[in-house]
Amino acid sequence: MNEEDNQAMFFLTNALEFPSVESANEEGLLAIGGDLSPERLLLAYKNGIFPWFNEDRAILWWSPDPRMVLFPSKLRISKSMKKVLNNNLFRLTKNTCFKEVIHNCGTIKRGDQDGTWITPEMKLAYIQLHEMGIAHSYEVWENDILVGGLYGLDLGHVFCGESMFSTTSNASKFAFVKMVQELQQKNYMLVDCQVHTMHLESLGAEEISRDAFLKYLKA
Repeated sequence: MNEEDNQAMFFLTNALEFPSVESANEEGLLAIGGDLSPERLLLAYKNGIFPWFNEDRAILWWSPDPRMVLFPSKLRISKSMKKVLNNNLFRLTKNTCFKEVIHNCGTIKRGDQDGTWITPEMKLAYIQLHEMGIAHSYEVWENDILVGGLYGLDLGHVFCGESMFSTTSNASKFAFVKMVQELQQKNYMLVDCQVHTMHLESLGAEEISRDAFLKYLKA
């Protein structure tokens, strides 16, 4: 995330609005500022926009092109993961400890990141959305110990994945696979994965154009 090149960037005010996503720069950065109120967050996600910024920095709003998504029917499960799914090592729950999941997502050390984008302000905002029944968490347990999970926003036909964590091998992948299988049964169109990673690609996610993604959101 680079906020140095913002000569023509749109700065949000108190008004509940965003510029057209077509005005985002090459990196996908669309706007700066505003707040993380539930109303603004919902408006953002429904229009293919999400916040992503470092602590002690202005709020940055993104709408990248292309967009990384997973169509539930294209979920890819490796042979080793199928064994994990069948050996009853893990137990899955939903929405039983959202605060713990987002806390772990924000504090877990990641080899490819310096610090976290899940700031205290972000945590409070998504906890509010959870209390409104919009943000959901999936938790993975091993011997009644929380060892993995993920959270995101449920738009009714699209699930916007935000972050996942794991303290033991395959726990977050277990949560992701189980979640996608549930969404497939409910005929969800896709899972929004936001940006490309090799891990998501290995699970079947792919990049589509922003225009195509927006059509799914508006469907």
